[in-house]
Amino acid sequence: MIGFSQTSTVSNWFLFLLVFQLSCQPAFLDEEVKTSRKCGEEQGLLEKAQTYFKPIEASQPVGFDSALVALGEELFRSVLLSQNKTQSCNSCHPLENYGMDGKRLSQGALGDEALRNTPTVYNAVFNLAQFWDGRAADLEEQALQPIFNRREMAMRDSSVLLERLRAEEKITRLFERAFPENDQPLSLSHLAKALAAFQKTLVTPTRFDAYLLGDETALTKKEKEGLGYFLDLGCSPCHSGVGVGGSMYQPFGVVGYYWDYTGSESRDEGRYAITGNEGERYWFKVPSLRNISKTAPYFHDGSVSDLGQAVQAMASAQLNRPLESGELEALLAFLKAL
Repeated sequence: MIGFSQTSTVSNWFLFLLVFQLSCQPAFLDEEVKTSRKCGEEQGLLEKAQTYFKPIEASQPVGFDSALVALGEELFRSVLLSQNKTQSCNSCHPLENYGMDGKRLSQGALGDEALRNTPTVYNAVFNLAQFWDGRAADLEEQALQPIFNRREMAMRDSSVLLERLRAEEKITRLFERAFPENDQPLSLSHLAKALAAFQKTLVTPTRFDAYLLGDETALTKKEKEGLGYFLDLGCSPCHSGVGVGGSMYQPFGVVGYYWDYTGSESRDEGRYAITGNEGERYWFKVPSLRNISKTAPYFHDGSVSDLGQAVQAMASAQLNRPLESGELEALLAFLKAL
């Protein structure tokens, strides 16, 4: 009897342990599985992001020339480049305000309004071309156009501009330092090279770049959620690369016309005015989204001042997919991380 009780006690004890293990193990494994799944999802999000975006490296641009950049910055801030000496490049592209003046349409030296919204100069080096219609191939080709545009700096005569610059000892000296082996260091072509060299340094790495370089803690949970929507909804095929945009031309909009969504009063034909190609009517360069939360108003005509409204307009016009409130909130969190 005693032996039977001892055997029962031992058996019952092992049965208790087995039941205890079976009841506890799934919860423990669930946490392990959840953690593993979460890590896998985050790693998958990062890897997907890395296929569409490239980080800004925290280094000097290729071919950096300190003397040339110093000359470019001096010229960028000089009112001598405008006809009546009232405006500099920095007037419409104030560097202390994310490289744009916040106006729907900037006002030129003679009081005329620009035909399109002023884009930021920050990160412009990553664009495939310059201006909304891409009429300048690069920053160097772009540099002189605002100076001689009557709606912008309105200079009428290049010889007058060069004489003005030669009369300034500091500027003359900077040209000589930047082009020491040139017989005529002060010239229009060198002015363009200097302005372009300076603008190539205007890049703004953010936490998003740290994330792309492998630091998964650089973005918050909400920002990652927004990044996920950005990738899954189909924003990234156009807004990609180092600039998170700026690398292609696209129609605005794919569904309907842009003014259906923005309330625009103008009918800007975009690249068609440059190329004459009917297939490019209402096509524009896709803008970079870096610093987007700081560079309102939006679109080529500055027709929308609220970022949420601009995102909804793009979702409808380009994706035919109006956003739910949670999606929009997360997308805005991601965009602000840029």
